Formats: sequence, C-alpha cells, structure tokens
Amino acid sequence: MTASSPPLAERERAALADLLEELGPGAPTCCAGWTTAHLAAHLVARERRPDTLPGYGVEQLGVAGPLSAWSHRVEDRLRSTTSYPEVVARLRSGPPPWAPLGWPPVAQALNTTEYAIHHEDVRRAQPDWKPRALSVADQDALWPAATVFARRAAGRRGLVLRRSDATGVEKRIGAGGRTVTGEPLELLLWVSGRRDVARVE
Repeated sequence: MTASSPPLAERERAALADLLEELGPGAPTCCAGWTTAHLAAHLVARERRPDTLPGYGVEQLGVAGPLSAWSHRVEDRLRSTTSYPEVVARLRSGPPPWAPLGWPPVAQALNTTEYAIHHEDVRRAQPDWKPRALSVADQDALWPAATVFARRAAGRRGLVLRRSDATGVEKRIGAGGRTVTGEPLELLLWVSGRRDVARVE
C-alpha cells in the first residue's frame, strides 16, 4: 500500500463489490448455507442497521440466541425486499456517516478483518481460485487480527501462530500446543474457521 492508496478495508470492500457484481446472487461462498446474496445482505445490514451488531457480536463468541436470530431476520428482509444490484451498490457505497461503522476509527478497526475474510469467502468458493499476493503492509495489517481470533481457536491445548513471510514472528497462545505457519491472511482464515481453504502448514 502506498501513502496515497485507500486503507486495506476500503480496497477489500471495492474488490468484493466488484466480485459480487460479477458473480450474481446465486454463487456459492465459504459460509455454510450462504450464497453471494446472503453475504451481501449480511454486510449491508451490519453497516446500516446498528441493531444487528449485538447479534453478530455474540455469534463471534459462538453463541446463538435471540440477538443473532434478529440479525438474520434483518438480513432476510433486506434480501427479499431489495434487488441484489441495489444491495451490492449499498455495500460499495459504505455505511452512512451516522452509523457506528461509518466512523473512520471504528470502521478501520472492524472492517479490515471483515472484508478481507469475506472477500476470500467468495473468492475461494469459486472453481480454480488461486491465493492472492498481498503486500507486506497489508499482511502486517492483518496479523494483529489473526492473533486475536487465535485465542478462540487455541482451545485448551494452546496454539502458536507463525508467520511464514517474516522471520521469527510468531504468537503463542496458552501452552502453545500445535504450531500453524502461514502468511497472516492465511492464518486469519484458518483461525476464523476456514480451515479447508486456508493455505497453512
């Protein structure tokens, strides 16, 4: 990333919107049971309906319940009442300035991971996908998120995340049971549950 280029979150948003537009609403994703239409609606609801955020938050903790059910009802309503091209257009334009995810510090903190992961959810569900080459700066931006997600993935056995693109850079969680090695994007996908498509060792 150069000094004048947009933040990684915004570049991932634009690339994902392009891909969603290209594939249409019925393409598969790596999110179980979700097509591209489901994923687009999720991202728009998350940014434009602050009342869905608690539901998404508890889902990140592995908890299902009324809050997450409400968030999914909002997504379903959006998907059934708004055309797919319009949903993708809203995704591309970003959240309104009054929404929490429209505030730059919040958006930068939460959207970098969200868009990097979901961009790969769409890319890697398509035939003949290939890993992308990200810059060192972009990989550096994803590394802290990978270490945060790793706390849940580590479980009781512990875990060591080791960067394959940077000598001597690793993060030990708990007792540090198994070691997983890869670039930060690949590690982020692995610790967030995309183990079938993450290129790690």
